[in-house]
This record gives sequence, structure tokens and C-alpha cells, in this order.
Amino acid sequence: MPAVRSRPHLTLLMALLPACGRSSAEAPREDAGPVPVAVASAPPASPPPQLLYLPDGGDLGPPRAPGQGLLPGPWGTRSQRCPEEMVDVQGRFCVDRYEATLVDREQGRELSPYYHPARMQSQREYGRWQKARLESEVAESREMAVPVPPAFQLKEEFEPRAQVKAGVVPNGYVSGDAAAKACQAAGKRLCTQEEWVTACRGEKNRKFPYGDKYEQGRCNVFRESHPALVLHGNPSINHLDPRLLKVKANGKPLLRKTGETPDCKSEWGNDAVFDMVGNLDEWVDDAKGRFSGGFFARSTREGCDASITAHPRSYYDYSLGVRCCK
Repeated sequence: MPAVRSRPHLTLLMALLPACGRSSAEAPREDAGPVPVAVASAPPASPPPQLLYLPDGGDLGPPRAPGQGLLPGPWGTRSQRCPEEMVDVQGRFCVDRYEATLVDREQGRELSPYYHPARMQSQREYGRWQKARLESEVAESREMAVPVPPAFQLKEEFEPRAQVKAGVVPNGYVSGDAAAKACQAAGKRLCTQEEWVTACRGEKNRKFPYGDKYEQGRCNVFRESHPALVLHGNPSINHLDPRLLKVKANGKPLLRKTGETPDCKSEWGNDAVFDMVGNLDEWVDDAKGRFSGGFFARSTREGCDASITAHPRSYYDYSLGVRCCK
């Protein structure tokens, strides 16, 4: 086979082609300014990764970094299974966070916390104690005015409905029958005794909302005075006096507003139920009549196990309130 000749002129031609192929537009002009130098911009910062909710029976998520998104899931500070004003207990039932205040079912007007939630009883006790206080032999009783209920509470027939608020005076003077109606009107029900005790003991299952041993002052119970003793000289009489829940000891009210005793909370996750021990006794669902927890002047150290079965559901006095379940 004949040897292939090298062609040096072809090699030179190929080397010149790129230069010859440059357009005149690309050549730098003598009168042009300095050629700008392109500076590559920094890539945009990547957003923080999103958190993915994986159902595991809980309802609380890990803390998020600023700007960090959260993919759909039931994260939140409170259970999504229960209404906002209630606390989820073991995923079994919901319980009101605070003792109930009462309104009339149809219009939502607030009822006085110092009277039984019915027209006839409110009218009777209001009239009676306006006169009786002036005839009292105890100076404190003569000097303390009788609270005035709303006009409609004295004149109109109505049914009570329970509602839950922080920082308000809870309703006393509630019978077991009225308590059941108030919860039902709110789309709830009375707690069973087992539910009530479970909620009170918290997720750590302790005898008191705060621990295993009684500590004076942690809950509003076993207080230093009794309101009937202050107003009437005898703790065993005149328990329908509408002023009993307004009595103070050492300048402070014996009955406290809802949530006003922060140590007395039964914890469930990052939520809590307040005042299940003390403040007011609370009716539970028992056909024969039962209320639990003790009230501010009851001499009990039984905590969540405190319970009274001596009165029928029709009974009421100043110390009795309600808390609903669902």
C-alpha cells in the first residue's frame, strides 16, 4: 500500500478557520469603553426543609426553625379531637378546661353565678336576702349588699347552658339536674365518676393535680375560713345566701376565678385541666347524686378521690358547680 503523504498546507488552513469565522460585530471597537465583566450572582438560598407529619398517635410536632414549613398533619398546641375549650384525656374523652359559667340557652345572656339558674329560685332568694341581711345579728352580714341578678333572670323562664372561660367567676348554686341540662345544652354531658377522677389525676396518675402528697395552698381547698361562719356565725346554716361566694378571707376572695390557681392543674400533654380539686365541688353523672373534688372551704385532703354522695341530684347550695365532658 502506498504511504499517505502529509499535507502541511491543510493543517495551516484548519488552524486559521476559527479566527476567520469570527464576525466583525464581535471584534472590539477602538472607541468602545471597557468591556463589562459578567459577575455570576450567588444562587438563591435554599429554604429550610419542610417537616413531614407521620401519624404516631400524638398531636404535637417538633419545634420549627424560622421560615420552616409544615406539611399537613394534626400538629398543634392542643388536641384537634376536642373542642378548643376542652382537654383531650387519653384520646378517650374530652373534659372542660375550667369550671363552667352559665348563660341562658336561647340568647347566651350571662346568668348570675350567685343564684340557682332558674327564675323562681333566683327571684325568691334575691327578695329574701335583701330583707334578711338587715335583720342579721352579724355586722358583716348587715354591711354586705346582696348581688343583683340580671333582670331577665328574675322575670323570664330560661334554661341554662354551660360555657367555659378563663378568668371569670364560675357558677355556684347548681343542682345535679341543672348541671346535666347545662351540659346537654352545650352539646356535652356530665362526666362519669371514673372519667372525672382520671382527668383530675393527670397523665402521671397522681392523687393530687400537682403530685402524690397534699400541699396546703396548691389548690383552693381547706381554706382558712368558711363563708357562712363569716356572715352568719355558723358554717352549717343559710347555704343559699347569694353572698356566700363573695366572702373574702384576709382580703382575698374564698372563691377564685377560673384558672386563677395555676398550681392546681391536672396536666395532659402540653395542656391542663384547672381546679378539679377545690374552688367548687362538681357534679358527676350518678343517678343517686354525687359531686367530687371538694370546694374552697371543705376540710379535705383527699384530692382527686374526694367525693360526696349524701345529696340527691335535686340538691343545690353555694358550693356546687359543674364541669362537662364529651
